[in-house]
Amino acid sequence: MFNQRNLTMMLCQMIFGLSFYGVMIILTPFFLDRLEYSEADTLMVIGAFSAVGTFFSIAGGVIGDRYLGAYRSLIIGYGAFTLGYVLLMLSAVDINIPLSLIGIALVSYGRGLMSPNYPTLFQTTFKSQQDFEKIYPINYSVNNVGAFLGQYVFPFLTLYIAYKGNFMLAAGMCGLGVLSLILVRKPLIAGADKIDQAKVPLQNWLKFLGLSAIMIAVVFYMFSDMDMGQYIVYVISAAAIGYFVYLTLKSNRGTALRMGTVLIMILLTIAFFIYYSQMMTSMNIVAINTMRGDLFGIIPIQPEGSMVMNPLWCAVAGPIIALITNRLEKRDIFLSTPTKVSVAFVATTIAFAVLTFSLLNINEDATLSPEVFMVVHFFQAFAEVIVGSLVVAYILSVTPKAISSFSVSLFMVAMAVSGIIGAVFSTSIALEKGTQVTQAIAVENYGSFFMTLTLFALGITVVAFVSSHIIKKMLHAADEWDKNNPQPESESTL
Repeated sequence: MFNQRNLTMMLCQMIFGLSFYGVMIILTPFFLDRLEYSEADTLMVIGAFSAVGTFFSIAGGVIGDRYLGAYRSLIIGYGAFTLGYVLLMLSAVDINIPLSLIGIALVSYGRGLMSPNYPTLFQTTFKSQQDFEKIYPINYSVNNVGAFLGQYVFPFLTLYIAYKGNFMLAAGMCGLGVLSLILVRKPLIAGADKIDQAKVPLQNWLKFLGLSAIMIAVVFYMFSDMDMGQYIVYVISAAAIGYFVYLTLKSNRGTALRMGTVLIMILLTIAFFIYYSQMMTSMNIVAINTMRGDLFGIIPIQPEGSMVMNPLWCAVAGPIIALITNRLEKRDIFLSTPTKVSVAFVATTIAFAVLTFSLLNINEDATLSPEVFMVVHFFQAFAEVIVGSLVVAYILSVTPKAISSFSVSLFMVAMAVSGIIGAVFSTSIALEKGTQVTQAIAVENYGSFFMTLTLFALGITVVAFVSSHIIKKMLHAADEWDKNNPQPESESTL
């Protein structure tokens, strides 16, 4: 199953995780302390940074499917990461807010190109869909190994090489990613789709450049004015989902039923990532303001580095989930992806319940130990690996090949819109600059917020299990329709 092509891509995935999440974890103190943003504005910017890149995977999917192919899109995406981090480095030297915003706009653009095209190209490096589905959770864990290293090391490196040094380090690593993809160009292209093997017409390059310019300009505007920028996300997300609905309605009944299950999964994904986004926003602010001490009394950890526990558990969760799945299948127990997503919501509910209980019972010093956040991230990480890896594989398995990258981009759209919604929710706990967190504030402000999220998570869990049953029936009906109405390959795909 493993070969030079997918191992190289997994190296690039680890580089992405290390650089992107390492930078993201230091952006909160960078904006709060160096750029002097308020807590509310910082929460919106960080929430958008974690989400907007996936939002522009709509355009990234179109670029990969129609204009450049997945391979070229990845090369340019990693190039955008590199340039974006260079601009962040320059902005840290001169404390230049516009340059910082251009830098994170370029990084977001690069993520928009990478997100839908990475799984599309990665899938072509395997002999079968089954091999791809078995390895993709491990690939997700590799990404989180990088994220773990970045989130743990970058806050400490700031003490020695400052913000500019971290940004320079991220740029160098992404440049290495570009080089590694170039070195395996021939074997990657040989097994890729036809568009990757063909020469790109000039008009495609011109369309790509025009679309790219629009993407970067829109992202820059969004970061410059988040109050208005969030509505751009809502409108374009609705348009993308609406277009998918249009494609669904014009398909034959079997294909339409399968695409209908994707819409249900997308709605559940939006709900899940509203919770996931709290890790970078509200949960991170709570950690910065309340988390004190070393993990287990011996492992030093910075408060803003509490998120490091997420990729730590994600790296562990991928192989464990793969192992459990294989064991169940050997006993003829096959859990569908929708059922696994339902189980993920159970884990999310437990995670937020633990944090709620801890905040409602916080001590007089208004401090929480790192172990509390470790438990919270344990449950949320297992949920994340299930949703983050298996939903993409599910979408690729049921949608027509002609719109595979666009269909995957809907998953990224779900992440983006939920990230913005989650960031908006999180601003309700933002404090004025200089406010000292007391026991009363922790209980009334933080505790009540996470209590509300926990109760909603419980309700969504019930909805997810019901949806799993509905999806099972829809897929069965699709199979029956296909059996009774055999279609030529040209008619069964878009």
